Amino acid sequence: MGLARAIELEVVGAEVAPLRRPIPATLLGSGKVEEIEKKLEAEPVELVVVDAALTPVQQRNLEKAWKTKVIDRTGLILEIFGARARTREGVLQVELAALTYQRSRLVRSWTHLERQRGGFGFLGGPGESQLELDRRKITERITRIKAELENVKRTRGLHRRARERIPYRVVALVGYTNAGKSTLFNRLTGAGVEAVDKLFATLDPTMRLVRLPSGPPIILSDTVGFISDLPTQLVAAFRATLEEVQNADLILHVRDVSNPDHPAQARDVERVLDELGIDADDRAERVIEVWNKIDRLAPDEREALEAEAARRPEVRLVSAAEGTGIPALLEAIERRLLARHELLEVELPLEAGAELAWLHEHGAVLARRDGPSGVHLTIRLAPEDRARLAERLGPERIKPAAAP
Repeated sequence: MGLARAIELEVVGAEVAPLRRPIPATLLGSGKVEEIEKKLEAEPVELVVVDAALTPVQQRNLEKAWKTKVIDRTGLILEIFGARARTREGVLQVELAALTYQRSRLVRSWTHLERQRGGFGFLGGPGESQLELDRRKITERITRIKAELENVKRTRGLHRRARERIPYRVVALVGYTNAGKSTLFNRLTGAGVEAVDKLFATLDPTMRLVRLPSGPPIILSDTVGFISDLPTQLVAAFRATLEEVQNADLILHVRDVSNPDHPAQARDVERVLDELGIDADDRAERVIEVWNKIDRLAPDEREALEAEAARRPEVRLVSAAEGTGIPALLEAIERRLLARHELLEVELPLEAGAELAWLHEHGAVLARRDGPSGVHLTIRLAPEDRARLAERLGPERIKPAAAP
């Protein structure tokens, strides 16, 4: 029902239909189909959503039996995505997924229904004005969209290479939809990304610069929320969007621990990460679990989670809404990102103002002592940045520092 409400549908009824085995013609057994038909005769509705994947034949037969529009889980998710996408890339990706879905249903004279509330018209009912699409036109449009998305992908690659030259570390937020990623993103960045209690509020990736406690900047990326049984068309269509996750230096897996289903939701997210090539070993090095919404827990539940988190160094408890745990989370991010950094002593001449600014931009300045001949700094710096600094200053001005 959460998916239906996410597109602002009024849900007047819902029920579980036990299924021993799927029926090729209707998915549901004949008795259940007749039972629902009688309910619809007594209380007509404009739309029936089946929380499963329907074949084109099953969808057509159920529409005939129930005399109303029927869509499946994939159609509903595509409708939500179509209504929410804002950027050019997001619109193209969702349209590609929708057209791929439509093309698979051209077993009859498919009609693309006039849009009523954004999205792709899957929610439309009988009697609306219709525009007939044939397979050839859909295929031609899919080809054009794929070409446009390749251009977007190349542009994204150029932007990523430009960031690598700076370079800033990238931290990506992932998690089940409605886990609170955008609220956390806003809390960490001060950005105004839409953060509301509904599924798929964020579809287009958003990036902002954030400074860690000791000073070095990072790029924080908010991404689309994951969901169980994500339609295969959308997994493929959003591959480019999820490249930010694949290439991130660190991943924050945001979990809504106030949701009783959060362990299952976490497994769904991990399965998607596996599909992206981020396996369990990789996750151990690159993922911090952010257990969010602790403000919604009862005192005993919160106490139990705090005890569990204390045993797991990769876990941080936060309330993004209230700000609880945010300083500790930033410190954990910094420690993880700086784990490879070297502790160095650097001597700067008085006239090296540009180099001093560069160090504050790329490293963590831990201590500074000013003298008559220059500035002495204790810093943490990535190995690749140490090489760049040596080119600017000369290697004789850089020495390893004693561990604090």
